[in-house]
Amino acid sequence: MIAHSVDDPFYYLHNFRQVMQWVEQRYADLLDDQDLGFIRAFSQLAVPAQALMVRMVMRKGELFRSDRLDYAEIGDTGQALQPLLALGWVQEPGQLALEQLFTLLRKDELARCFARYLSRPRAAKHELLAQLQPLGLQARALTEWFPDSGVRILQWCQQPLCDRMRLLFFGNLHQDWSDFVLADLGLLRYEQVPFSNDSRALQKRAEVDLAMALHQCAERLEQGDDPGAILTALHGLHSDNPWLARRHARLQFALGQQCERQGDWVQAMAVYAQCQHAQARIRQVRVLERSEQWSEAHALALHMAATPANALEVQALERMLPRLARKLGGPPQPRRREAALELIELELPREHAALGVEEAVRQHLAEDGGPVHYVENTLFNSLFGLLCWEAIFAPVPGAFFHPFQAAPQDLHDSDFQLRRSTLFERCLGRLDDGSHHQAILDCYAAKQGLQSPFVFWSMLSEALLEQALACLPAVHLKQCFLRLLQDIRNNRAGMPDLIQFWPGEGRYRMVEVKGPGDRLQDNQLRWLAFCRAHGLPVAVCHVRWSDTP
Repeated sequence: MIAHSVDDPFYYLHNFRQVMQWVEQRYADLLDDQDLGFIRAFSQLAVPAQALMVRMVMRKGELFRSDRLDYAEIGDTGQALQPLLALGWVQEPGQLALEQLFTLLRKDELARCFARYLSRPRAAKHELLAQLQPLGLQARALTEWFPDSGVRILQWCQQPLCDRMRLLFFGNLHQDWSDFVLADLGLLRYEQVPFSNDSRALQKRAEVDLAMALHQCAERLEQGDDPGAILTALHGLHSDNPWLARRHARLQFALGQQCERQGDWVQAMAVYAQCQHAQARIRQVRVLERSEQWSEAHALALHMAATPANALEVQALERMLPRLARKLGGPPQPRRREAALELIELELPREHAALGVEEAVRQHLAEDGGPVHYVENTLFNSLFGLLCWEAIFAPVPGAFFHPFQAAPQDLHDSDFQLRRSTLFERCLGRLDDGSHHQAILDCYAAKQGLQSPFVFWSMLSEALLEQALACLPAVHLKQCFLRLLQDIRNNRAGMPDLIQFWPGEGRYRMVEVKGPGDRLQDNQLRWLAFCRAHGLPVAVCHVRWSDTP
């Protein structure tokens, strides 16, 4: 695909053409006659008409004032509109509801239009609407609302079709056409993943329609529609397509959360019980607890503790079970004793606080002779991303939709590793035979600057990589990488702030830094517990500021 700079006033039009071309080439068998007819008709329009249409597609809503559609590069708006009106893609709406009118007219126009109804015509716009809504004014033509307005309202009628194109291109509907801009400027560069029909998430036209239906249900939830009505609509939208099944599960989980917020415990339990989302089981215990069904909550928590699904469940159950036991009148539950952490207590001059607590500690520890780097979550993630690049960017079905993706779309799905198990085994196997050192350096050189969900290029240097690879045992790296793969969303954060190397001795130490009043967060506690369990050297440094020289 050819990139176009935003210095070109029609850059947005070039981007839209690229989307149309990509969708037609990649999904020709999934497009119906309406889709194909739209693409053909669009390609035959003159540039001003194309540009005006894309401007409307990119703007919020489907109703526009004609005097707000003036663009220097397009020229005469009226002339550009004519072919769009002839195609029926744009029309003047027959009726406008009161609320629609308020989104289109200025406050002074509304005050003139409704002068006879308003008791406080100088009130704020939302207050004017509140004055009028109790009157029950029915939808009517603009000329009936405001005969002397001099305003022309236009309605863009092809937004559902363009949304379908956007879904096929991006694989979602939360990205919009402006997402091209950084790529077009050349600020971001992407891995070129091979595309084939087998790697598509959607293989049938019915699956495209189902994806749009799921999106409509999600929109209804965001707009505050009744969860019960959405659940009824969702009930008939099942699919054996894994990509759609994951979206179905996420929407179900969001509906369960909404039921919780409304205190509808029965409905929430029913939703979570049928939901495949990774956190659905723990939410069932919380619903039972919040609805004071202590015995049922305790029994379910015990059952889950026997076979926890992930580390988040383990941590949540460790807190829930003692609490639930107390509610049932049982004896106090002793907390599990953790192995003691190495603690570093530092008192540093208060003027060092201006450096930031992590930098102050880094400089202090570096005086011991071993280089110290502020890495937080960047180093281990980057090493993982470099070693496992081929697995992360594998063209598995539903992972990549277009050439401007920084990460596979299923990165946070529970089966991310499973779907690439052979590739990950091969990548991680390099840690067993010692070839990981050269593989990481080779990838660092070959992929320099390409977007990655794991590699933090700005934090990396050859010196840091060489020190890390000389001092970090392969077995420690493998344990960290396996933990990362267990739950990428939650485990990619919470790692210690600093790492200190002693290259001459081939050893290292990680240090989590806490300033006055700061405390360890849950994800940090999980990483510290992991380090203790697997023998990774880690310390927690508590800092106090001293006013004495």
